Amino acid sequence: MQYPVTFTFKIVALAPQIYVRDSAGTLLMYVKQKLFKLKEAITIFADEGQMRPIFAIKADRVFDIGARYTITDSQGMLVGAIKQQGLRSLWKAHYDIFYRDMPTPVMTIREENPWVKVMDGLFGEIPLLGIFSGYFFHPAYLATRQDGTLVLRLEKRRAFLESTFTLEQRAAMHPDEEQLAMLSLLMMILLERSRG
Repeated sequence: MQYPVTFTFKIVALAPQIYVRDSAGTLLMYVKQKLFKLKEAITIFADEGQMRPIFAIKADRVFDIGARYTITDSQGMLVGAIKQQGLRSLWKAHYDIFYRDMPTPVMTIREENPWVKVMDGLFGEIPLLGIFSGYFFHPAYLATRQDGTLVLRLEKRRAFLESTFTLEQRAAMHPDEEQLAMLSLLMMILLERSRG
């Protein structure tokens, strides 16, 4: 994988569409989230035409507080899961990442500074001025292994009429670990965006 990787979606789109590209601009993943789904379920495609599904992520319940999101490949094989840490995540985003069917997490995603997300959300609600919130506040998220090793850092970048996140690698990763972390971060972005 060529870093940095970018996650981009338009702010004004009704149904979130996320494009994931490597540093060369190659499309790695495309997601068009369906509107009005009671139970979260997304399909990740290798192409914008949505002809080649490569992964699926499904919630284990309707309400997402503390929900576990199972990640499977195109053949239905279990890749892993991401689980929000319930009420603890309301203030500061905290997600556990599980490899395949392991009962204990292999990685954790945490918000670097919760005040940045709060200010970004508040400023974004101000009429007219809110469209410029992407210029001032840049929430960041850290993916670490259970031993505390920082492996990836995701940061919202300055943008107008779209949201762009840049993913940078901080430590060497096994390809399976890297894939699971990237899919988990993608789901985390969708969940955090829906919460403001």
